[in-house]
Amino acid sequence: DWSEFYGSLGLERFDCPGKGRGLRVTRPFRVGELLLSCPPFSHVLSVKERGCYCENCFTRKEGLAKCGKCKKAFYCNVKCQKADWAMHKLECSAMTAFGENWCPSEMTRLVARILAKKKTQKESCASEKILLIGDIQSHVEDEDNEQKQNREADIAALHRFYSKHLDLPEHKDLQTLLSQVACNGFTIEDDELSHMGTAVYPDVALINHSCLPSVIVTYNGTSAEVRAVQDMKPGDEVLISYIDLLYPTDDRNHRLRESYFFTCNCQECKSKSKDKAKLKVRKRSDPIEPDDISNMTRYARKTIREFRACKHIKNILPSSLLEMCEQSLEQMGSVFADSNVFMLHMMYQAMGVCLYLQDAEGAVSYGERIIKPYSQLYPPYSLNVSSMYLKLGRLYMSLEKHSAGVRALKKAMAIMEVAHGKDHLYLKELRKEITQK
Repeated sequence: DWSEFYGSLGLERFDCPGKGRGLRVTRPFRVGELLLSCPPFSHVLSVKERGCYCENCFTRKEGLAKCGKCKKAFYCNVKCQKADWAMHKLECSAMTAFGENWCPSEMTRLVARILAKKKTQKESCASEKILLIGDIQSHVEDEDNEQKQNREADIAALHRFYSKHLDLPEHKDLQTLLSQVACNGFTIEDDELSHMGTAVYPDVALINHSCLPSVIVTYNGTSAEVRAVQDMKPGDEVLISYIDLLYPTDDRNHRLRESYFFTCNCQECKSKSKDKAKLKVRKRSDPIEPDDISNMTRYARKTIREFRACKHIKNILPSSLLEMCEQSLEQMGSVFADSNVFMLHMMYQAMGVCLYLQDAEGAVSYGERIIKPYSQLYPPYSLNVSSMYLKLGRLYMSLEKHSAGVRALKKAMAIMEVAHGKDHLYLKELRKEITQK
């Protein structure tokens, strides 16, 4: 009984005008308090993280044991390996058979696991008209050509790599399921917001979006945990952010329409109160013309798209990516202030390239320019801010700047105690990190 389950947590489902279903609280919640913790319906570890994390529970540790057959999947112990076998067997022999040609997307892999899970629960997926996972929306009819092409590629990959172990549903039903997962899947990230994998949480998928979120979702192993980042009173809707909140209103809503097929109408989107600060221009003796600002904004958006595309080009040199960042920062810097979000975006990308190149000094120089504007432009208890303090703290430590490192790590910890809970493994490790230095 859903109402009983949510009621015991101080939550209730309700029909939200213009948004469909939603969740609201039936009792007060304080900042940092846990509203909901739930395991995934299904989850998958990113191929890039294999060997670093257990495929089953996402524990990070040294000396994981590898699968004896495919030698590609890694586990904490025999217990985790057995628990994951129903899912891993979908890929185990296929990875060996296809070798380097085994290349399903993370979305394909997750959908295969969802279908396998439904089969083990004795649900006849093939005969279902719509493959609902809980109460999750599909937007097949709203997708653009690129999204449709991606769906078709995923369906082709399901047939190519998984047909041996799965009786795949009809084409139309697969389109629906892929659309559901695209709109409602969650990216599982570590303490520095590095991508670890993808999962589906039907309970968390009930929560609607706001650019002024009342809760935040973090991960404990593979479980999703929802904590309050504002004090809440009975009747308040539970709201998360589906997107990165750094950007101004028009950019946020463009992203929401592109990925989630709606426009946000929250108080921040109505008032645009932070847009002026987010789009700050440089102070100059000669005033900057409005046309110069709009032209530079167009240039910035184009550069961000081009940089994103370049990152996916095989064999592109990191030095070329860094050069792109530096050139765009120089160009934008003639009009935009350093705290302008488009400047911050390219600084963040440059910092990432420096980290990849193991240039700690370079990464710190960008991080130091980013952190203050981040703290001002993001909402309180933002993971984007805590992860930046973590990165900076660890970089300072590597450069023997211990007091600066401890200061940065303590600032990260203050945010994470609210977002992750004081007993989270990340906090325990962070306290150790600080005391050891």
